[in-house]
Amino acid sequence: MNRLFLDVHALQTVPPSNLNRDDTGAPKSAVYGGVPRARVSSQAWKRATREYFESEGLLDPAELGVRTKKVAELLAGRITDREPSLAGPDVLRLAAEVIQTATGSAIEVPKRKSAAKDGEGPEPAPTSKYLMFLSSRQLDGLAALAVEAAGDVKAFFKNKANKDRAKEIADTRHSVDIALFGRMVADSADINVDAAVQVAHALSVHRVENESDYYTAVDDENTDAEPGAGMIGTVDFNSATLYRYAALGVHQLAANLGEGLREDEPVTTPVRRAVEAFVRGFIESLPTGKINTFGHHTLPEAVIVKLRATRPISYVAAFEEPVRAESSGGHLREACARLAAHVPAIEKAYGDPDNTRTWVLRVGPGAKDLTGVGADAESLKELVRSVGEAVAGRLEKQE
Repeated sequence: MNRLFLDVHALQTVPPSNLNRDDTGAPKSAVYGGVPRARVSSQAWKRATREYFESEGLLDPAELGVRTKKVAELLAGRITDREPSLAGPDVLRLAAEVIQTATGSAIEVPKRKSAAKDGEGPEPAPTSKYLMFLSSRQLDGLAALAVEAAGDVKAFFKNKANKDRAKEIADTRHSVDIALFGRMVADSADINVDAAVQVAHALSVHRVENESDYYTAVDDENTDAEPGAGMIGTVDFNSATLYRYAALGVHQLAANLGEGLREDEPVTTPVRRAVEAFVRGFIESLPTGKINTFGHHTLPEAVIVKLRATRPISYVAAFEEPVRAESSGGHLREACARLAAHVPAIEKAYGDPDNTRTWVLRVGPGAKDLTGVGADAESLKELVRSVGEAVAGRLEKQE
């Protein structure tokens, strides 16, 4: 399949907030263009996107995966659902053996938990050394294999054909989130999955300095004779207009998904479904750090999506010189003007107009300068549907 990329760009203003904290509890930051900027890590927004798939019903749970160290417990539950007679400590040991065979990763009781066991309670459950990412269908397949192996799991996997079946199950029928964001298995590189999506750290388009909020909490049971706060503390925050960017390799996504998540559909259907879910999920999702404190529920005011056959292109250089607030305040209008000038210049120098399509979603007067950058969409749903149709059309031509 020929290379095909989808670039997603967004400008989003967030009020005082702390979306993504560093090790000191302060909002993450970075220096760009020689000045400090607000930053939200790619990991934070990727997780928010993954969670949005399920919370908003963008994808069927069967098309999603689970990333956890508690993979033995997870698989044991599915084994018991298939065969209720398999339960208790024995099924945990069975699940651990199956996972270890399929992935090459040791599944063991953590040493500190093993040492802390007093001999009276149940044996602590074995876990993997790192987060294991498996699709729902892979877990179902491994559960079915475990039921077969239950009589003597060690002997079962001495048979090379059975061992190969376990590895094949773990390396086929990937979920959409594994296909998008990839999977690394340190102990078995042959079942790694190359990510189809690259997500940039979101950066403010302007200079940002963190601020600190001093707060107090009153003890409801205090009497008039007990003045003062029951608790005091501080929380750091900032506010910013963020430039967000992600690049989706549609060709890599198609390769990761294989022949389709459902046997009754062509390969283009799950790819289109995954593309549409990602575009909507990435645009609408929001990291929830300190959200109960700040209630930072905003959405992007400007979105640009490009489908291209050349390499991905970020427009972050439009903000290498930090945007200055207008005399009346605000950074969004100038940020949109920067993009409106930067995008055509970059595309003229490096783009491939005959093989590139562009969609623009503009919200409010602050984004009016993006007129003419690409075809306007009246709503995100319209943009997502149009992007999905275009991707499916390109894929069908390549088959």
